[in-house]
Amino acid sequence: MKKLLILSGKGGTGKTTTAAAFLRFADARAFADCDVDAPNLHLIAGMQTEPERTPFLGSQKAEIDPARCIDCGLCRKMCRFDAIDQADGCHTINELACEGCGVCVFVCPQGAVKLKDDTAGDLMLYREDRVFSTAQLRMGRGNSGKLVSAVKTALDQAAPETELAIIDGSPGIGCPVIASVSGVDLVLIVAEPSRSGISDLQRIVKTAAIFGAKTAVCVNRFDTSPENTRAIEAFCAEKDIPFVGRVPYDKHAAAAINAGKSLADVDCPARDGLHRVFVRTMELLQEQTPEAGV
Repeated sequence: MKKLLILSGKGGTGKTTTAAAFLRFADARAFADCDVDAPNLHLIAGMQTEPERTPFLGSQKAEIDPARCIDCGLCRKMCRFDAIDQADGCHTINELACEGCGVCVFVCPQGAVKLKDDTAGDLMLYREDRVFSTAQLRMGRGNSGKLVSAVKTALDQAAPETELAIIDGSPGIGCPVIASVSGVDLVLIVAEPSRSGISDLQRIVKTAAIFGAKTAVCVNRFDTSPENTRAIEAFCAEKDIPFVGRVPYDKHAAAAINAGKSLADVDCPARDGLHRVFVRTMELLQEQTPEAGV
């Protein structure tokens, strides 16, 4: 299976719009959304059935048995995260604040507090004639990198014979991105032609290089700043990174996105630019050996 990961240095560059268009262009049979903090590829993926849902267990959190709690207040006094509330003669855990350190368990004289496994998110796997793996991290939870790895593992297990998998990653260079990069054949970075966009591009290129991932770059809305677009192209030439194309600013793109459509289904200049980027990206992907990636 060849794996194409689509990333961006910041949110709002058009990463998911690009991924959604690539799904149509490639008629992809396997794809994933690894932006587990705010997944939205499902909005335009066109899956018709309900997904298989699997709880994803993260770190442990405290739980107080109200039948054993004597309202002594020791747990609340010792909690450095202010995660324990008091009401109606019993203490309760604020699960959004609890870090699972276990101090409350240690100090409780009644043994009323225990640590329990916490559901940090939900894995979702769609199985139709296509396979779509995604997940939603719950509010206030960590472990986003582990959840991304679980999303990718579910995709591998559900579609092991599929030739191409397209993965929509997270913006930035944090844990979800690092987990996404591992094991892919090519990373396509969607860049924004702004000073901050150039800085973000440089950071994500450096991050991908640390993990030995091959990268390519395209620029979305390139005509909003031709000067910065040229700067991005010069950076790619200097670093020997394939530059695979430019996508123009297009009002049709915003209209299509707001209507829940893939840009691949709209006859407009942005669609044509994205298709050229897709063709060049697929050429690069086919040049990668099966051992490419980490």
